Amino acid sequence: MPNAEPTIESAASKITPLFILQFCVVIIVILIVVFRPGEWTSARWVGLCIAIPSAVLLFTARWQLGRSFSVTPQARKLVTHGVYSKIRNPIYVFSGLLVTGVLIALQYRYAFLLLLVLIPAQIVRARQEGKVLEAKFGDEYRKYREGTWF
Repeated sequence: MPNAEPTIESAASKITPLFILQFCVVIIVILIVVFRPGEWTSARWVGLCIAIPSAVLLFTARWQLGRSFSVTPQARKLVTHGVYSKIRNPIYVFSGLLVTGVLIALQYRYAFLLLLVLIPAQIVRARQEGKVLEAKFGDEYRKYREGTWF
């Protein structure tokens, strides 16, 4: 009898070198905010209150996406569970919120210009991914898109 292909990804298969790198970078950035010398202003607290939950939700979404994650738009599998049941592109949403929280906490005013590049780039990328997913999954993707945000 041929080996049946597993339908659920194992935890080990979701932990890729890129996942570990992304996780470490986010932890380092948050630690920089926490251990940065200086007064704990309300902006620092607000920034961390945005950044930390955003990081948790970002990596929850990244974990749920598993091996379907790619740097370029690809349609490996239509992920519709967990965070993806409500938001089509939670990695973009929560990474944008994470960056916003870090910028608020660090209080580098001119760094907010980064968001003028980041947000439109993520919107363009989300649209490209949507086209790839629609081309592969058709009506299934269109129905999913109707019931989710961004």
